[in-house]
Amino acid sequence: MKRQLHLNLFIHGRGHHEAAWRHPAASPLALTDISYYVEVAQRAEAALFDSIFMADQLAVGGDVAQAPRTWLEPITVLAALAMATQRVGLIATASTTYTEPFNLARQFASIDHISNGRAAWNIVTSWLATAAENFGAAGQVSHGDRYDRGEEFMEVVNQLWDSWADDAVIDDRTSGIYARRDRIRPISHRGAFYSVAGPLNMPRCPQSRPVLVQAGSSDTGRRFAARHADAVFTAQMAKKAAQEFYADLKKLAADGGRSPEHILILPGLSPMIASTEAEAQRLAREANELTDPEVGRKRLSGRFGGYDFSRLPLDRPLVPEDFPDPRTVQAARSRTEVIIDLVRRDKPTLRQLLSYLAGARGHYVTAGTPEQIADLIEDWFNTGAADGFNIMPPLLPAQLDAFSQGVIPILQCRGLFRTEYVGKTLREHYGLPWPVSVFDDPAWTGELREAAAGV
Repeated sequence: MKRQLHLNLFIHGRGHHEAAWRHPAASPLALTDISYYVEVAQRAEAALFDSIFMADQLAVGGDVAQAPRTWLEPITVLAALAMATQRVGLIATASTTYTEPFNLARQFASIDHISNGRAAWNIVTSWLATAAENFGAAGQVSHGDRYDRGEEFMEVVNQLWDSWADDAVIDDRTSGIYARRDRIRPISHRGAFYSVAGPLNMPRCPQSRPVLVQAGSSDTGRRFAARHADAVFTAQMAKKAAQEFYADLKKLAADGGRSPEHILILPGLSPMIASTEAEAQRLAREANELTDPEVGRKRLSGRFGGYDFSRLPLDRPLVPEDFPDPRTVQAARSRTEVIIDLVRRDKPTLRQLLSYLAGARGHYVTAGTPEQIADLIEDWFNTGAADGFNIMPPLLPAQLDAFSQGVIPILQCRGLFRTEYVGKTLREHYGLPWPVSVFDDPAWTGELREAAAGV
């Protein structure tokens, strides 16, 4: 079968452009109105997207007066969307830094059951200092410590999801036996950060475990993704950098004993689309004219852990020395490296950089016709830069409709994208194998069974 690309819809506010909330083409609905998310999710499903993705942030942004990025808690939203859709995958972000493994494992297992196997967890380690203050932390957790905690977190949740065998539940009303105790196991985890007895108080997920998604692109983040992720959302501003990231992550996965085909690389793409290139460029300028450079400056500061950019003039070409060393940044280190690489390559002014970041916060931003966008997608897909894309419409739902009605039919005609859903689960949409269970291990006999029977 010909290799097929994967398309994920990233739902962010009223669109990924910083000024989307002000634009007349954006939805008039409140960001706390669940009907907005239902409408967008149903449009994505009608267009045959693999999945939809909800991000999260654990603190109010300092620019909240001019940038309404607040939304409903994403795992709760997925529960509602699971009942309003049938086939599209459902991805939500949750932090390993400020969440307990047992609670998170229960929540995503519940979403997987409610949706009949369409749940995925976007794994993040939280870098916002303001988030630390909301969870009683003494200060911002360092980059290294976040990933150390994250590694143990993954060990615990994977064991919890594997604590029930597929055949544990009998539900035999005649015999009076609901579940086989010898097919349910404690995990008895004792580690540096967590102590969890298990088992999970819920039967095994329809997908065995939720699909695992990750978005870190730093060296540490890449190695974490190579060990754990089924799909990786990444910010890449140029095809060459995307190809290097793609090759490196596939190699890291292979070096770790995984099939490179079982870790999907999905760069972010934020296209402004119109019937002519001139009209698409006009729409992009129109959105940019609604932005406030000082709001962008505050956001840039947040990306670099609070670094003060107020001294920089807006119209002088930037150099890497205008920024702190990414190795010293305890915030989203991978994104800081992407930004500095852009500065090194293109030498934009601060005003130009802020305008570009306003489009999608460091993801690939472009404007053009449906044919031009389809050409870009096909080129990256066929030249080792992507297995698909995390589509980030600058205006919602208008630019989602433009992509669905203009770009997707072209990709389908070229044989690159599905014309109907074949599988029912997100794991099937992504072409991923089912995780191997401890209960499939022949060693799961004797003393291990006896220990489980005592749960």
